[in-house]
Amino acid sequence: MVGADRELDITGEVCPMTFVRVKLELERMGAGQSLRILLRGEEPLHNVPRALLDHGHEILSIRPLEDDRHEILVRKIR
Repeated sequence: MVGADRELDITGEVCPMTFVRVKLELERMGAGQSLRILLRGEEPLHNVPRALLDHGHEILSIRPLEDDRHEILVRKIR
């Protein structure tokens, strides 16, 4: 979990539960903390970052991993 305060693995979830789980995790965190999100599939990869930006959070990076997984690093703004 390099570079993140917390990690959330939602690789087994399907939309809309992907963002619900991310939102709940972010609510437990303080402003300025970062969350590493692991996910799988095109729909979550498209929807989760968009929803994070819509809620005012900062996307620090999005990078592909093996097995069709991706990592999103986000900073909670408020």
